[in-house]
Amino acid sequence: MKKDLLSVYELDLSDFEKIFAKAGRLKKALKQGRPHTLLKGKTLGMIFDKSSTRTRISFEVGMYQLGGIALFLNSRDTQIGRGEIIADSARMMSRYLNGIMIRTYAQASVEDFARYASIPVINGLTDLLHPCQILSDLFTIIEKKGSYEGLKIAYIGDGNNIANTWIEAAARLPFELALACPEGYDPDTHIMAKGIKESKDGINIYRDPLTAAKNADILYTDVWASMGQEAEQEERKEIFKNYQINKNVLKEAKKDAIVMHCLPAHRGEEITADVIDGPHSVVIDQAENRLHVQKAILEILL
Repeated sequence: MKKDLLSVYELDLSDFEKIFAKAGRLKKALKQGRPHTLLKGKTLGMIFDKSSTRTRISFEVGMYQLGGIALFLNSRDTQIGRGEIIADSARMMSRYLNGIMIRTYAQASVEDFARYASIPVINGLTDLLHPCQILSDLFTIIEKKGSYEGLKIAYIGDGNNIANTWIEAAARLPFELALACPEGYDPDTHIMAKGIKESKDGINIYRDPLTAAKNADILYTDVWASMGQEAEQEERKEIFKNYQINKNVLKEAKKDAIVMHCLPAHRGEEITADVIDGPHSVVIDQAENRLHVQKAILEILL
């Protein structure tokens, strides 16, 4: 595995397997109450340009459980927010910290930070990609289905950072990916083209959610308006109104299909309450697994 985790596309099969195996061992150790302070004396800097619940809690608690500490660095309260250039920040922080997690807007900012830092940099989310989320989701699928190999994953909704990262994962791993997005709201063109070219099991995009959901093993969705798109909320409600995971969509999937959402969820918009709170939903397990998978990433990189 490379020094940094900026994108799942940079991982090979052995990297995925190593992360999932280690996450499984760490989760078991935690459940059994066995100490696993493998990062004792290590410090993770966490830079947040975007608000967070799961990312902050899971990284902060994860470092504590591994024996290290995590420092919350709000860009508004540091010199980064006052114009200090990324190169200076990355070089300086490399002298203090053992690793950096960044949750920000531009993917280029994370990549620049990694370029100048001499310590590992982890992408905690950008507008383009969300690798920690999808790695955690894949780990959840392994727990629920035994494997992701040969499965059909149907993503319904906005072609956002979650959709982009699912495409990157499908370019690396043996599962089929079907996406349903409204016209004009497709995933990143470059990522989509690269994914279609390199996927072995197929990546397809549809305008009809029912077509995408046909015989799916996993149904997945995300909010219609991501952070920074709040001004588009009402407009997007109209555009996306038919791109909802509900009972009709669930009927098109396999009988034992699982329903996933990276949270936070807007019940009655991208997903109905009866589905996200129903027997097919694994969203809370998904959220929990952010902790275990990110602990594995931290252990490997730090």
